[in-house]
Amino acid sequence: METTHQEPQLHKKREAARILSISPRTLDDWVAKGLVPYLAVSPRLHLFDIAEVRAALAQKFGIRTKEDR
Repeated sequence: METTHQEPQLHKKREAARILSISPRTLDDWVAKGLVPYLAVSPRLHLFDIAEVRAALAQKFGIRTKEDR
C-alpha cells in the first residue's frame, strides 16, 4: 500500500495570519502563550504550518473551521 505524505506548507507570520483571518499580532500572542506550533528559523523569523496550527486550536478549544467540516 502506498501512502502519500505531503510536505508541510510553511508560511511566514503575515501570510499565516491572513490565511487564518487574524492579525499578525494575534498570532504573536498565540505563539507567546504556546497555543500554536511553529518553526523558529531565527529569533525574528517563525514559520507556520497552517494545518498544524488549525489542529492545535481545534484540540485546545474544540473549534472546527470551515476547512475541517
